[in-house]
Amino acid sequence: MQHGFIKVGAAVPLVSVADPTYNVEQLITLAHLAHEQGAEVTVFPELCITGYTCGDLLTQQTLLYEAEAAVARFAQATEACDNIYIIGAPIYVCGALYNCAVIVQQGRILGIVPKCYIPNYGEFSERRWFTTGYNLRMEDNIRYAGQSVHIGSYQIFHTGRYAFGVEICEDLWSVTPPSSALALQGAEVIFNLSASDEVTGKHDYLRSLVCQQSARCMAGYVYSSCGYGESTTDLVFAGNALIAENGTMIAHGERFSFEAQLVCSEIDLDKLRMERRGNTTFATAQADLYPKATHVHTASITEREGQLTRHFAPLPFVPQGEQLDVHCNEVLNIQVAALSKRLTHIHCSKVVIGISGGLDSTLALLATVRTFDRLGLPRTGIIGVTMPGFGTTDRTYQNALDLMRLLGVTLREISVKEACIQHFKDIEHDINVHDTTYENSQARERTQLLMDVANRENAIVIGTGDLSELALGWATYNGDHMSMYGMNAGIPKTLVRYLVQWEAEHTCDAEVRTILLDIVNTPISPELIPAKADGTIKQKTEDLVGPYELHDFFIYHFLRSGYTPKKIYYLACLTFDGQYDEGTIKKWLTTFFRRFFQQQFKRSCLPDGPKVGSVSLSPRGDWRMPSDASAASWLAECEEL
Repeated sequence: MQHGFIKVGAAVPLVSVADPTYNVEQLITLAHLAHEQGAEVTVFPELCITGYTCGDLLTQQTLLYEAEAAVARFAQATEACDNIYIIGAPIYVCGALYNCAVIVQQGRILGIVPKCYIPNYGEFSERRWFTTGYNLRMEDNIRYAGQSVHIGSYQIFHTGRYAFGVEICEDLWSVTPPSSALALQGAEVIFNLSASDEVTGKHDYLRSLVCQQSARCMAGYVYSSCGYGESTTDLVFAGNALIAENGTMIAHGERFSFEAQLVCSEIDLDKLRMERRGNTTFATAQADLYPKATHVHTASITEREGQLTRHFAPLPFVPQGEQLDVHCNEVLNIQVAALSKRLTHIHCSKVVIGISGGLDSTLALLATVRTFDRLGLPRTGIIGVTMPGFGTTDRTYQNALDLMRLLGVTLREISVKEACIQHFKDIEHDINVHDTTYENSQARERTQLLMDVANRENAIVIGTGDLSELALGWATYNGDHMSMYGMNAGIPKTLVRYLVQWEAEHTCDAEVRTILLDIVNTPISPELIPAKADGTIKQKTEDLVGPYELHDFFIYHFLRSGYTPKKIYYLACLTFDGQYDEGTIKKWLTTFFRRFFQQQFKRSCLPDGPKVGSVSLSPRGDWRMPSDASAASWLAECEEL
């Protein structure tokens, strides 16, 4: 696939225990389906050739002969496919029996990977039959299924575009999974053949384990476990098919299905490589690795055109469902903890906030109120200043006043009109020319007022600008760009809206709730240009710089995932299909990259502010970029879209 994605599969076939002839035909059917669906590598369950629950039959020569013949049959039946398949079989080598993964491509067995960690508990204690492959060091290839094949527990398979490794069931549950060493030596995707029986509560732990290992390895993790037909005697197998990527479960099958299953999804190699490049502990752990992996080069796999089946959230900064409640509460707690530390450190009991009646200043005020309540300080120490200007509308003005009164903070109103009129005279600017000078003069006048009030009250100024505005440079330099502590600097605009709405829905005061919900529904505007004749907002930010939901999507995938403009455009077109056309997305994506590079100088001198999520633009922390970096390469790619 294009744009750094590879399609992988987790197959769960129907199984007849101890019947390799039946089983291999089930595997072949799913293998051809995986080929049709474009899965480049597909993993099957542990010992799927024979069935996992064969017990002492595993030591019978008849079953082992039949298993080897079935592997040869599978290789022959998939000879026309350049896809790679990973199947499980018991293999007898040098006087010992091993629980193995057999990697097959175009009729050729690329390698055999024996299981390292053999469990000795439960109904099917594998140590009764199998030997650990950890110590198996074969200098020469073995002869298996009519082919000369290398066998070893640590092998990395290179396809030309990416590398993958294989581990088996218990290996994942061990203290030091082989996948950790494989990932550190270059494997970007791990495939796990498993036979994990079901007991109450185990599935949630398994999902967590798969996600955690994918995160720890900064890799894709594809897991397939035995399903219907394998259950026997005292054990039940549910047929888990799981695909995770760097800590996130991106696809899963249906548990307890009575049918064969094939679960496919796309692993994002670009994102994984970005994670590894930016994580120095990953590189540090690569030193003095043991055991060393054997590297195997596969035949190239034909890249197939295909529609992306993965879902990318249109609001990547905003969790969905129950997680939204947890996330909103956590964000506010981070803000409270941050401001509490700053106030106690400098022995300060007063703050000054400019309150406009918009989203950002409202969130800053709500978080500050929480902080003062937590510290046991009177809310009157919060000095809210509303500063009407030439573009202030009755709606935002009244909301600002009512909110401050109801929250019990100290309210001050200082108009900036007369001061700005005098300033225009001083600098010889025509008041009827509503240009950048006209707008920024108001913003800087407001900041000066806040700073001076703070000095007079022995207080600090709380900044209200958010992460999205900082990314776009949508702030007046040394105006609203500046404060003594930037409360919202780590929060993108789309999340700001949800935080204010969440606070509204969780407050007991009906009057405050009404005001907050109206603020949420008010168009975003700096209100620096006179209103329309009917008193409504004329200057709407999203008409000028673009929709914030698009920009936050761009910000997340550029900064968090390291995507190119082409890939961001591709994902945005899929994600916002029917909402924005391709031309609109290209326009605002180009705007984003142009402004992001041009406006870095504003971010280079930001005041302190708490980091809230995985994306931060602090020049002292997560984003360090020269102010004079060229955007030419990114803009040229935008032009080619």
